[in-house]
Amino acid sequence: MALRPDRPQTRAEQLAQRAVAQQDAFLREVDDALREDEMFGAFRRYGKPVGAAVALGLAALAGGLWYNNHREAQKAEQAEQLTLALDKIDGAQTDAAYAQLGQLARDGNAGPQTAARLLQAAMTARKGQVDSAAGMFDAIAADTSVAKPFRDLATVRGTALRFDKLKPEDVIARLKPLAAPGDAWFGSAGELLADAYLRQGRKDLAGPLLVAIARDEHASDSLRARTRQLAGLLGFDAIDDIARAPSENAAPAAGAPQPGAAGPQPQPAAIPQQTAPQPVRAASHTSAPIDAGPISVTLPSNPVPAPKPAAPAPAAPAPAATPTP
Repeated sequence: MALRPDRPQTRAEQLAQRAVAQQDAFLREVDDALREDEMFGAFRRYGKPVGAAVALGLAALAGGLWYNNHREAQKAEQAEQLTLALDKIDGAQTDAAYAQLGQLARDGNAGPQTAARLLQAAMTARKGQVDSAAGMFDAIAADTSVAKPFRDLATVRGTALRFDKLKPEDVIARLKPLAAPGDAWFGSAGELLADAYLRQGRKDLAGPLLVAIARDEHASDSLRARTRQLAGLLGFDAIDDIARAPSENAAPAAGAPQPGAAGPQPQPAAIPQQTAPQPVRAASHTSAPIDAGPISVTLPSNPVPAPKPAAPAPAAPAPAATPTP
């Protein structure tokens, strides 16, 4: 099948197609120019604020990195100072250690500052200044910026220092919230609370509390032993071990089969006691036992005859004489 030839375009058609193409190109140029102008206008309008915001963000990031690095360096330095103060305490340089701890207590961060304040209070109590030390512990306990475990520790220590001067009601009010199983200071606070109950004559409250401390696996061995003994004196059983039955404690009868054995077990032979060897005397013709300790040996009535000497071997035959020819 033959294709029909295309009809050639006229001059008018060619001019119209060219005009349409020129119109499309002009519209594209106008559109590109408009978008470019809008972009430059937005940049002129929002460029400076956006640039300032980016610069501020970068500056804030750099400042945060520097601040974190500075805080870490401060923490390391203060931790080193605290370690040096502890070394001075071990070396009996208490005055120098106390001064160094005072600097940390004033200018240190939260962690080293709290540790320094607690150590200062403990050193003050060791010097015999009980009231001053108790006041320092009370100040730590009342400081809400200190973590709760350290505030509770300060409460226990301050109460223990002034225990004899406080009324039982005050001790109970201070330590009862801390003397709960699971609390970090349950053992120490519970022991003081039980003592306060005993001062009030409330054995019914002190005994179960001492039993709970004695059975607390997180308490120290010395504290558990002390509270267990005190609970026993009050008539409360704090021992978890169950006493064995008398049948289990009784020794098995001689020759009786052991539990779990298939049959009667043979008894081991008694080992004779070693004694000094006795000289053996010449045996007589009568039967007589020889005492050799626990073993008795009986000799025969007739002595054992000595073995006869063996007969000499026959001599080798002499060689026959060779006849002479």
